Amino acid sequence: MWRYLLLLGSLLHLNAVSGAGQADHPRPNILMIVADDWSFPHAGIYGNSWVKTPAFDRFAREGLLFTRAYTPVAKCSPSRASLLTGRNPWQLDEAFAHRGFFPLQYRTYSEALGSEGYVVGYTGKGWSPGVALTADHLPRRLLGSAFDRRTLAPPTSAISRNDYAGNFGEFLKTASTSGSPWCFWIGASEPHRPYEYGSGAAQTGRKPADLGALPAYWPEDDRVRNDVLDYGFEVEHFDRQLQRILQVLAEQGAEENTLVVVTSDNGMPFPRSKSECYEISNHVPLALRWPRGIGTSGRNIEDYVSLIDLAPTILDAARLDWNRSGMKPLTGRSLMPLLHSSRSGRIETNRDFVLIGRERNAPGRPLNQGFPSRGIIEEDWLYIENAAPDRWPGGNPETGYLEVDTGPSKSVIIQRRRSEPADTYWQMTFGRRSARELYNLKNDPDCIENLISSSAHHDRAASLQARLQEQLTAQGDPRQLGKPDYFDSFPFSYPAYNDFYERWASGQAKIPDTIPRSDIEPNPLPELLPPATSGTNHP
Repeated sequence: MWRYLLLLGSLLHLNAVSGAGQADHPRPNILMIVADDWSFPHAGIYGNSWVKTPAFDRFAREGLLFTRAYTPVAKCSPSRASLLTGRNPWQLDEAFAHRGFFPLQYRTYSEALGSEGYVVGYTGKGWSPGVALTADHLPRRLLGSAFDRRTLAPPTSAISRNDYAGNFGEFLKTASTSGSPWCFWIGASEPHRPYEYGSGAAQTGRKPADLGALPAYWPEDDRVRNDVLDYGFEVEHFDRQLQRILQVLAEQGAEENTLVVVTSDNGMPFPRSKSECYEISNHVPLALRWPRGIGTSGRNIEDYVSLIDLAPTILDAARLDWNRSGMKPLTGRSLMPLLHSSRSGRIETNRDFVLIGRERNAPGRPLNQGFPSRGIIEEDWLYIENAAPDRWPGGNPETGYLEVDTGPSKSVIIQRRRSEPADTYWQMTFGRRSARELYNLKNDPDCIENLISSSAHHDRAASLQARLQEQLTAQGDPRQLGKPDYFDSFPFSYPAYNDFYERWASGQAKIPDTIPRSDIEPNPLPELLPPATSGTNHP
């Protein structure tokens, strides 16, 4: 009944919007611009002082800026699968597993628009990494045709050579001959690792001290600070490309009726961020601009929204009825009421929570296991359930903590444990987790103090747990329905990852050369296991 009412409400809203004076206008173009591993609040308009993002800031002022936008999963391919389908990752079978296969039965919004006369294409990183095939085992064009011919000279050796704006321009030449609306995806590679170490300081003139205080889960170390500066420089490169992309759009005279979305797939590729279920992991930048479709621009929206809300928003804008789209039922909710509003702040009172989760993100654990978690963020509270707290959250130490992206910050924290086995920073990042976690994000955005054992917050935890389980059950999460190994059973699309731990243990496989040998523990670390039911994330 719950899902029926939700679907009925969505359909009624779609029909209402479609008939509210928009039928006289041509369907809008859709431009999705997705950064790779960019965390909130790393933009000037969000109050950040050490990353300069004038293009994003101006774009947000011309449209709508969202301050509480979250990805449901902080890893590239499952996050992008959710964005494209409007469904949470636990509703997408093998697409929840990073570097997996895209299930044939789930259609993307771009495929749906392509069937409705839109010209569809993309440049850069689309749904990736993973394999998507048709029923005939041919490459499946989830995002249409690729436009990647044009390149540029990057400012560092680690930044992509893709000329995003140039390739967008090439697509527009093709699209303009059809007279049809178009849908284009620009998937930047920045600020994904690797970085050219020291490039942030060298290219911007900033010093490590300019960052101010580091998050409480990272140690005070200039190698960490330089690593963050390198990340910031790649965010700025993305922003410069955004400016060029928007200029190409303006030169085509297509700004007025193009819905442009700028966001990120997940948080920054640093320890205790990407791949996790914390604030820094899942909270992402988001801004929309559509002069013809936004009632009052220049507003800051504080409603809780998820990347799964973007697909239904796009269908809504394109006046494509869900029943005709060929897509599976949408869990996300159209943002169109927020676009049509003239208000700032909180607009729809029932947009008061988002769901997040994780499964298997990389090889390196026995039996192809992941680190299964589910969480809910509601009114500045984060509640997490870790279904297998006996596993290592960052991947097994003896295989190099493969769930955490390689980089100086990761290495610094691993090396600290060598001199001090009880190091707090190692424990917060790589140590075993409590089965349940509770954080007050307003007072503790770094998610340091786990309040799950506090009697003062017992009722809050119980309420969040009940709502989380109710939602997961309604959405058909296999874990909630008694299938704890469901997501571990799907193979990786990269054959070398399958059964990696067992093959490594028997000498048939080796840890990739891209992993520093110093990141690999020579032996398992059973002596460092805290009690799995501990109420804190640190000693």
